[in-house]
Amino acid sequence: MANGVQSNGNEAFNGTSDTSFGKSVESQAQMHDAEVIATETEAGEKLNIYRLTAIAEADDPRWELSPYQGEVLVAARTSGDARIVAAGRELDFMDVDVAPASGVSTTDASAFRSDKLYTVIEVEHGRHDLQRGVISGEVGVDTIKSTQL
Repeated sequence: MANGVQSNGNEAFNGTSDTSFGKSVESQAQMHDAEVIATETEAGEKLNIYRLTAIAEADDPRWELSPYQGEVLVAARTSGDARIVAAGRELDFMDVDVAPASGVSTTDASAFRSDKLYTVIEVEHGRHDLQRGVISGEVGVDTIKSTQL
């Protein structure tokens, strides 16, 4: 038990507050910055179109940790960047009242980041008319469950 006290009395401080996770000004700024990074494109930048396709069998145990999202088409700089763009569309822990197991984001746990679950195929190369982001495909936002009802 902590030996500190709250500033408003003699009651022991339990290390919690009544704020809602992800609702602070700082959290909102982090979410905005992450969105800018995930879709930022420089003027005249060449982007490629990539298709992310599931390669693991339906009964692969890795799907239990990162749910199947279907096929997604993205505009990105590289195949690795395509994985980041697709993962960036998923709901992150900062959007709900849950915290990640480690680190500051849950995007590293995305199925799109796993080369055992998804493969990345280049469809077109060197386009100037694209904005970095998801072009088509449904990316679910139910990958993280809130503890609040």
